[in-house]
Amino acid sequence: MPALLKSTSPPRSIASAGLPPRVRRTLERALALVSSELDPGLSNLVSEFEQELFRLADQARNPGIESGYMATLRAFRANRADLVPRFLLALEASLAALRTPAPPLPPALAETPSFGALSLVEDAVMDEGTVLREIASRQEGRANLSLHLLGQRFGVLAATPAFDAERLPLGPQCLCRAISTAACAVEIEHDARLLLYRIFDRVVLAGYARVLEQLDAQLAADGILPALTFVPVRARAEPIEAKDDARAARAETIARQRKPVDDAQRPYTGWGEPADAGESERAEDIQAHEAAYARLQELMSGRRELLRKFQPRGETPLPRRQLATSEVADALRQFQQAPPGGRTARSLVEIKRSLLAQARQRTGEGANLAPQDEDAFELLGMIYGHIEQEIRAEAPAAPLVRELQIPLLRAALQDHSFFTRQRHPARQLLNTVAESAAAWHEDTAFDPRVQAALRAAVAHVVGNYEGDVAVFAESNAQVRAQLQVQARTAELQERRHIEAARGREKLAAARLRAEELMRGIVGERRLPRFSRALLDQAWADVLTLTLLRHGESSEEAGRQLDTTRRIVEAALEATPEPRIDLQRDVESSLGQVGYHGEEATVIAQRLTSHRSDEDDAASRTELAMKLKARARLGEEAGAVRHEKPPARTPDEQAQYDHLRTLPFGTWIEFTTNQQGDLVRRRMSWFSPMTDHVLFVNQRGQRCGEQSLDAVARLMASGNARVVTANRGRLVDRAWQAAIGALRSFAGRGEQDMSEATA
Repeated sequence: MPALLKSTSPPRSIASAGLPPRVRRTLERALALVSSELDPGLSNLVSEFEQELFRLADQARNPGIESGYMATLRAFRANRADLVPRFLLALEASLAALRTPAPPLPPALAETPSFGALSLVEDAVMDEGTVLREIASRQEGRANLSLHLLGQRFGVLAATPAFDAERLPLGPQCLCRAISTAACAVEIEHDARLLLYRIFDRVVLAGYARVLEQLDAQLAADGILPALTFVPVRARAEPIEAKDDARAARAETIARQRKPVDDAQRPYTGWGEPADAGESERAEDIQAHEAAYARLQELMSGRRELLRKFQPRGETPLPRRQLATSEVADALRQFQQAPPGGRTARSLVEIKRSLLAQARQRTGEGANLAPQDEDAFELLGMIYGHIEQEIRAEAPAAPLVRELQIPLLRAALQDHSFFTRQRHPARQLLNTVAESAAAWHEDTAFDPRVQAALRAAVAHVVGNYEGDVAVFAESNAQVRAQLQVQARTAELQERRHIEAARGREKLAAARLRAEELMRGIVGERRLPRFSRALLDQAWADVLTLTLLRHGESSEEAGRQLDTTRRIVEAALEATPEPRIDLQRDVESSLGQVGYHGEEATVIAQRLTSHRSDEDDAASRTELAMKLKARARLGEEAGAVRHEKPPARTPDEQAQYDHLRTLPFGTWIEFTTNQQGDLVRRRMSWFSPMTDHVLFVNQRGQRCGEQSLDAVARLMASGNARVVTANRGRLVDRAWQAAIGALRSFAGRGEQDMSEATA
């Protein structure tokens, strides 16, 4: 450790870092791999950047803009040879500093920060750090698992705990810092650097996730945690119990005792539905599915027997021929090849009726389905019945749910584990389509690309399924990929809204602090009423902007506070002598918050005069009306000022306290009408200071701001509720409801049989 503290600056190359031989060789191989993989993209980056600058110059309508692009192009061509070497040197420096301790924070940064150094940023201005953070975040989302494993392996090489994404060598943030260093070295302007970063993301980082996978495999081959793997911990949903009810009840009681109650109520914060990890089926899993389906057949058999008892007694029906499963499958294949209108208009009952009618026409005698095929029809019909209760009939994906039923029937007849395997490919696709139809809302702008992907996936299954469930898996993978793209886009949009909301919170904090400072300066002194009104509105905006931009401890803030004291003294003094210097300072300061020309002059004159209440009443009224119509700093024109809400009830207070403990990103369902329709909104951010809550929809679009108090009152009245992580997927909920109905049915049957025996 003392040897590490001798060097005042981190090493710039792996050779000069003084690393152990094995670590040095491993890092050199890692750098060589990443450099060779990124080299083609870096070469294309240089050429495409030059072409883009030339195109922008050629399309520019303003000669000044055109000359600016050409000047940037000339400067870049003069230094273009330095871009790639500087980038690679920065990557090597990150590896060389692997065992160099991170520099400690300066004392000023280590202390608790004060209010200050706040600033206003125009919406049109894009900060370099924001662009690079978005690029890095997007890459981290694409290669989350590889980055996690690499963090562990590089931690071993550094003899430290695992690296996080920010410090990981050769990670996305490291690459973004390297391209930023290289861009500054070639001496191009701010806008040109932003353009370079976007082309870097598109050209160089297009296959970066694959590079990270290769790097992780190479480190494992070099003996760096060769057995390291990652298996997410998930609560395995047990199949239908093949035991009696007493043993199942005991197992459920034990599970409840082992599982914390709080985990069942954990709020869900992800985008969309949780992704299913594809795990290989083990032999015991297959046996469990078979046992579960056997128990399911017993329940269905008991249901048929009970229904037979309630049929009216009469003449015994004639025996009918049982259709073979192959005959049923052939008939369903013909239905699947029918025109789309004929498929979507049919329900499962109609499909079964048509199938039996065709069998009668072929042989001239009635026919029935085999018991196992009858069970498949009944079970899928029960699942569809519960699904259709949750999906919206007007949703674009609602017809697609119906269109899937014939391929699903064929899959269920061929493979009974469709009903007992949560990760069955056909069941996963049904859930993806049904979830889209259930989450659709007329006020929510769903991504048309996702809708197109859903239609294409269903059409692919209907047109190509011939017994291979891989068709379902392929279609679902395409939809899931589009949903992941939508989720990443929504996350970026949400981040922009959060940054804007935090900026408004800083502005509100600055306004509150400015009011406190002004009250401290005025104290108990009674100012003329009109002067006090101007001080509380126009001049308060000046103080707010000064605190926001420079901080309370800055020279600018001290100067404006001194001007505030002079204004108060001028309003209290009886000398009619004009204060030209004070008036000039006030007028200049008012110009910074949007008061210009004659308006700023009039306000400055009245602020620096002790006779403001004695002036012409008409002119005072006119100025007061203008100020009232004018938006305050950080407020929208015509914004309604809400009155203080009434006191909360105990239930509302409990919901309010619960809301303040929820993590950002929690989903909340709101009731939209008296029919009970729900819309899901993501609580992206809330301010403990102002009580404002930011909500976005599934695409990351802002859905307005409410207050924590208003949301708490909705939750207390039952019109809003937190979406919990264990709520399950739509198909799983439908299946559990169907099983519950079968069990209750079997319970009634057993009771009736016991009564009859008695």
